[in-house]
Amino acid sequence: MKKEMICIVCPVGCHVSIDTKTHEVQNNKCKRGERYAKKELLNPTRMLTTTVNIDSIHQRRLPVKTTDAIPKEKLFDLMDLLESVEIKIPVNLGDVILSNVFDTGVDVVATMSLKD
Repeated sequence: MKKEMICIVCPVGCHVSIDTKTHEVQNNKCKRGERYAKKELLNPTRMLTTTVNIDSIHQRRLPVKTTDAIPKEKLFDLMDLLESVEIKIPVNLGDVILSNVFDTGVDVVATMSLKD
């Protein structure tokens, strides 16, 4: 069985296919496409950018992001966890909001500074 996907590693956007048993990749124009397809099949990961509640009269939400990609199946769990977070100001760009989420070694950090 083959899985079809569009490689997003470079602007070419190859329409690659990967055999789900042999992991043979076809239609990639470079080695990066082959690595991407295998990683996407075996261990898909994503960065998360979202917002959290903040205790401020000027702004209601604070933009945050993960410092690296996390397993794709953990995205909704992380979003649920972040829904219960409320940050007190002041907060600075890069401040760690949650550290080592789900033991991945990845932090959630603020993507803007906010002072009251």
